[in-house]
Amino acid sequence: MAPSIILVLCLFITVSSSVAKTSPRPVLQLTKDPKTLQYLTQISQRTPLVHVKLTLDLGGPFMWVNCERGYTSTTYTPARCGSAPCRLLNTTSCTTSTSCNPPVPDCYNNTCGHGPENPIANTGTSGQLGADVFKIQSTTSSVLTVPRLYFICGNNFVNDGLASGVTGIAGLGRTGASLPAQLSSYFRFDPKFAICLSSSTTSNGAVFFGDGPYTLLPNVDASSSLTYTPLIINPVTESGFLGDASPKYFIGVESINVDGRRVNEFNQSLLSINSEGEGGTTISTTDPYTVLETSIYKALVAAFVKAMPKNVKRVSNVAPFGACFNSKNIGGTRLGPGVPPIELVLKSKNVWRINGANLMVEVKKDVLCLGFVEARTDFAPRIPVVIGGHQIEDNLLQFDLAASRLGFSSSLLGRSTTCANFNFTSTA
Repeated sequence: MAPSIILVLCLFITVSSSVAKTSPRPVLQLTKDPKTLQYLTQISQRTPLVHVKLTLDLGGPFMWVNCERGYTSTTYTPARCGSAPCRLLNTTSCTTSTSCNPPVPDCYNNTCGHGPENPIANTGTSGQLGADVFKIQSTTSSVLTVPRLYFICGNNFVNDGLASGVTGIAGLGRTGASLPAQLSSYFRFDPKFAICLSSSTTSNGAVFFGDGPYTLLPNVDASSSLTYTPLIINPVTESGFLGDASPKYFIGVESINVDGRRVNEFNQSLLSINSEGEGGTTISTTDPYTVLETSIYKALVAAFVKAMPKNVKRVSNVAPFGACFNSKNIGGTRLGPGVPPIELVLKSKNVWRINGANLMVEVKKDVLCLGFVEARTDFAPRIPVVIGGHQIEDNLLQFDLAASRLGFSSSLLGRSTTCANFNFTSTA
């Protein structure tokens, strides 16, 4: 277990020992924004209570909230320099002089800071660490309260590009200050969480904190048939600092198949993380579609086009996709359009199979496109395979940080349910 995770488990020492393992577990309700394709959630914080809409970032190191938009609260507490919360972020940044009188959130002396980032607009800034009352829905009818949940103050600059009404990021990354780490520490459950993204813009998905069962209508425990593969720690952050591990979740992909045949026409070493932290495969909720380095993308598209039935005609591409087809001769199955599956062959020897509904995107009437996109070609991406939101919709993914493994269900459509089938019974 990473040192930062161990530290967060020791941070909230005032928690009552009566918190049982069977207590209601926190859960976030997710909606898919139809314009930006961002996955959004709402939490409640501050005194008096304010509802805050956030964009979900699976690999985000912490929660940040725009404090420049009238953040007021009688229960806000700044994190003093050198304190345990500051060490969770491995930060030495310390504000020693401000001009704010009286102090306000993001403008306190002797307060540590960190840089909130916006992965949508690829922007970053500086902000202070603080804590406030935090309320979240549970898997039962109750609402759960954390008296002090730590977050970073952001501002309007880093808010650009987020969906309408969103004022921050809910980071679920592999750090001691992320939402999963803080919630598992406070409520004393195993450091596990699961995401289940809905493919619908009108129905809700969920993030479950803690262990299963994760029961979806009609009485399906989505965790009962998970396949597991190790989570891999990338020891270098995206900024290139060795010794400060990436908060993103990486898995070991050994090869890629299309319709059971291995795709060989690219440098296979790209699938491994090198000594500089480059390479490998990660999972993202801020990329709407899987993003592939150019050589991998071209090889995959060529193999997919070749594997398509001969009576399915290719049509003009629709940006940002590079392979589009007339859908009139594409049949339907329980798992979506009847197209060749793409398989990620994992180093655990298990296979993550991606089927029709998670492969194809309907861009207009009678036109389906392969929902993978090419990485920007003006520079080589540090991460050549980024599995995007469309590919994990209606799949349950469990991140078991204690065992450092990912559990994946593959498409829940095969079990006659979807991620929209969790019965939310309360509103924070």
